[in-house]
Parts: sequence; C-alpha cells; structure tokens
Amino acid sequence: MKVIPFPTMPLENASWEAVDADRVVAGTPTRAHKVLYSSKSDEFHAGIYECSAGKWQVTYAEDEFCTLLEGHVRLTHDSGSAQDFHAPQSFLVPSGFKGTWEAVTPVRKYFVIYEKAS
Repeated sequence: MKVIPFPTMPLENASWEAVDADRVVAGTPTRAHKVLYSSKSDEFHAGIYECSAGKWQVTYAEDEFCTLLEGHVRLTHDSGSAQDFHAPQSFLVPSGFKGTWEAVTPVRKYFVIYEKAS
C-alpha cells in the first residue's frame, strides 16, 4: 500500500467543464477535479478541485471536508446565512446542506468526501 501525495500546484491536463446552466446563479463558472484516492467501498474519496469565479446552487448528499489552497469561497445556506472562507482555511460541508457555492475568486482546494453507499 502506497502513501498518496497531494500536489500543491494547479491541475495539469485537467478537463474543465461548465457548471450546469440550470444551477448557475451568477457568472459562467467552470471547474475541474482529480480524484487521487477512492476507498474499496467507494464511499470515501479525496482529491484536488479547481473552479473559476461564479455562483451556483448546490445540494450535498455527501459530507465534504475542504482545505482551500487558493481563493475565497462564500457558502450561503437556503436560510440566508452565509459563511466566507479564504485560503488556507479548512471547512466541512455536511450532508443535507442546500444553498449556493460562490467562488468569489478562482479557487483551488483539497477535498475529502464521504458518502454512505445505498
């Protein structure tokens, strides 16, 4: 079993994709990610993610722990409460969160996701 290093530099040769237009609230955000590890049960994943500035609707079925390497994110719950995070802060988005993800600036982050298999 090998220990997995996580790069600190931007993703190379990443496939960038637009956020689904029906979820976009502001801007024309694009994103890319690379999963660096997935558990045998396929319930636990870790990797690196990048996105351009923009704002879109999110609904979390998974628990996600993030550490910002670069950028500023604002998460706004459907209730209206907003929280801002700046690199190098870390935060956890619990499963069940509904609201918006706003990349106030371009963002690069590490992520760790846990989603119980059905």
